[in-house]
Amino acid sequence: MDKKIKVGIIGVGGISNEHIQAYLKNPNVELYAFCDINETQLKKMSEKYGVTRCFTDKDEMLRLPEIDAVSVCTWNSAHAPCTIAALNAGKHVLCEKPMATSAAEALEMQAAAKRNGKLLMVGFVRRYGNDCTVLKDFISQDYFGDLYYAKATYLRRNGNPGGWFGDKSRSGGGPLIDLGVHVIDLTRYLMGNPKPVSVYGATFQKLLNRPNIKSAQGYQSVSAGADDICDVEDLATAMIRYDNGAVLSIEASFSLNIKKDEGVIQLFGTKGGAKLDPELEMYTEMNHYLADVSLAYPTALSFDGLFANEINHYVDCIINGTKCKSPAEDGVTLMRILDAVYESARTGHEVVLD
Repeated sequence: MDKKIKVGIIGVGGISNEHIQAYLKNPNVELYAFCDINETQLKKMSEKYGVTRCFTDKDEMLRLPEIDAVSVCTWNSAHAPCTIAALNAGKHVLCEKPMATSAAEALEMQAAAKRNGKLLMVGFVRRYGNDCTVLKDFISQDYFGDLYYAKATYLRRNGNPGGWFGDKSRSGGGPLIDLGVHVIDLTRYLMGNPKPVSVYGATFQKLLNRPNIKSAQGYQSVSAGADDICDVEDLATAMIRYDNGAVLSIEASFSLNIKKDEGVIQLFGTKGGAKLDPELEMYTEMNHYLADVSLAYPTALSFDGLFANEINHYVDCIINGTKCKSPAEDGVTLMRILDAVYESARTGHEVVLD
């Protein structure tokens, strides 16, 4: 194309590095401006990437008419106000997951995108992984038959990142909204995006951020500090039923007494099953014998190029009008699921979705 699109970043904390590096590699993008309320972090990122247009006020940055698109990489409670402001300013938006801290906020964001005629894409980055691509390829050929059950775990033994991640007022929740959202979305996407109809969930606040543990913390936010708040759940589990009869069982933790961290996706169909742990294994029948199948092909999730795939798709959607693979409506659905899990945990009862 003749003209590069100019991109601004709102929130230049840890995850923004993935967006920035992907934008820098895209020949159709000019990385144009940074915004963050933390002046120290803003200065650090400005010097690291050589971006000189830096702002502590998002509205001031968004008043630049030449900016075409933004990535919103703030803490979760700022996703909705920053996204809506950007859309109202006439910018396209890629908003990091989770889309918001509630379905009500997500619906406001979606409405702003429609009202302004701009793209709102949600950062469901696992949809852009090589492992997802391979599984989708098999699913499209009906290799597994009717997918009726899925299990997903995203468990950390000592992995509360600290900083805003443990502060419910900014995060909206703990491992469910931070980690669980990835695997809930991935399994739902692989199963054809069925509509959720009911949810039963439970959350636990037992180990918190394990401040007594002398071993090194597994994960560390750039905002972590000695005075961190921790008022989020440390374990969440849920059973999600979809309108086609399929069911997903999900577990996500920041802190849990297990031997090692675990991230496993399992799909079960009438013709075969699949497991990502992290390599893809498939289980089926051949000539009336039970058979285990592995591929002579890289199937473990590669983070090299993962965000680039997502960012390149975002840019392609803006420039060429390509249909978005992770649109706002999918983000709204995920927020409805997360809301229902937290509500079920609060009441101790199943939540039925209309």
